[in-house]
Amino acid sequence: MGWLILSVALVGTLLATLVPSPYIVEQPGPVYDTLGDVEIDGDLVPLIQIPVETTYPTKGALDMLTVNVQGNPESPLSWFEVGAAFFDPSRAIVPVEAVFPPGVTIEDSTEAGRIQMESSQQEAIAAALSNLEYEFDATLTVAETSSGGPSDGVLQAGDIIRSVNDETFGDVAGLRDEIADNGTTTAAIVIFEREGEEQTAEITPTMSEGDDPIAIIGVVVGSAYNFPVDVKIQLENVGGPSAGMMFALGIIDRLTPGAINGGEVVAGTGTITATGDVGPIGGIQQKMYGASNAGVDFFFAPIENCDEVTGNIPDDLTVYAIDDLNDALVALASIRAGLSGAGLPSCESS
Repeated sequence: MGWLILSVALVGTLLATLVPSPYIVEQPGPVYDTLGDVEIDGDLVPLIQIPVETTYPTKGALDMLTVNVQGNPESPLSWFEVGAAFFDPSRAIVPVEAVFPPGVTIEDSTEAGRIQMESSQQEAIAAALSNLEYEFDATLTVAETSSGGPSDGVLQAGDIIRSVNDETFGDVAGLRDEIADNGTTTAAIVIFEREGEEQTAEITPTMSEGDDPIAIIGVVVGSAYNFPVDVKIQLENVGGPSAGMMFALGIIDRLTPGAINGGEVVAGTGTITATGDVGPIGGIQQKMYGASNAGVDFFFAPIENCDEVTGNIPDDLTVYAIDDLNDALVALASIRAGLSGAGLPSCESS
């Protein structure tokens, strides 16, 4: 009987090691100081570089966080690898389809992340310069259309969206909100420019997939700004939009006298729009643990992520709920004054 039990255990262990699972594991990834240097092509360069405008010395750090994904459809994790993550609060077990939807290749996912990163950098520059009262113009340009989506065959990459339902926009968020308000029962009137010629199209939105569906027209749109200041954000092999807020804070710090963090090490995450609104992101728990592992004391989380933050904060990490860029600047002023953000919104109080 003992040999039988041992044999069954060995077979079970072998199967757990070899049989692929339908899950991936998310865990804390590298931490990057937006005030520091990164390696590009073997050389150390400033993550945020403003070559012409007057800049000022900085202190401490304004860290952005990343999430590392283990496993993918082409290289699935075994059940043993998934099981090893089960008891680690810094790691999350997620269905493969949540990160790599059916029909989306790894290359597609990487490219989408790259586009999101480029867009977030532009939005962060716009938010920072707007906060500092610089003036500039913006255009919204189609980066790609979804195959089979409402805009497929109507809009194409390079089209400049001038208005939707006679409304014009200073950023992608405004465009997204107008399409959502339009709904899916009537066509949206889209005026766009292609090769210098203005055209009009009627596009009926459909509902997006996911937990919080909204009306969409099936396009990826990027903002093109005519900035009065040359700001370069240099970061390789990192995708997605979640570093927007920290990019904006890093730019503001470089363009204003004094250290806006008071020389402290502050980390945070959140998308940002040109108008300074901070939005939710994925992997918030992994990013909090990434900050804690890096020895960070203060963490800025999007207020819309509070349901995932509450009850999951690592020891010795103080988390503040951020709704917009001004909230982040107020929190930094409190930290700078030695008040540690006392009295500011936290996820428990928001």
